[in-house]
Amino acid sequence: MEKIKILKKENATHDVVHLVTEKPENIQYKPGQAVDIAIDNPTWKNEIRPFTFTSLPEDDHLEFHIKTYPDHNGVTEQIGQLKAGDHLLIGEVFGDIAYKDEGIFLAGGAGITPFIAILKDLKRKNKIGNNKLLFANKKEIDIVESAFFRDLLHKNFINILSDEDKPGYEKGFISRAIIEKYKDIAQPYYYLCGPP
Repeated sequence: MEKIKILKKENATHDVVHLVTEKPENIQYKPGQAVDIAIDNPTWKNEIRPFTFTSLPEDDHLEFHIKTYPDHNGVTEQIGQLKAGDHLLIGEVFGDIAYKDEGIFLAGGAGITPFIAILKDLKRKNKIGNNKLLFANKKEIDIVESAFFRDLLHKNFINILSDEDKPGYEKGFISRAIIEKYKDIAQPYYYLCGPP
């Protein structure tokens, strides 16, 4: 594994951190792929976890959005305590989530991460088209990168909240009925990432 420095850490939501790190010269990845990461200290260096890149391959840095669980004594709790200047260990790139054509992105909570990079890439290529994002969270405060998605997708950014009933949001979970309500492409691709 290769050592990389955290250049910037900020809160993306109340329980998601946005990390910007150095980028190793030899790393190659595609939007939607992930990498094995560990914290560079003796206690945590063998606790390897997969995290999805939220940066683009041509960026001169790496970005990750990582949900933290402060109540658990684990890797994400430790990541929440890191700061700029600390180091991570980065391993092998993997993953098969890749953009094929226009469709519907179905994301639950932290499952949004592969779609951040994919949609950034489509924006860069000016190919957003009629893609839609159905994003399920418990509450409005849990929505990661809300302003980015709203500016990018406008009416095609649909939020579903399970624990709040708010105007302008669907209530419940991603379901067949909600998908059918927003499906307006004859045979769209479906991109899915999130908890069962």
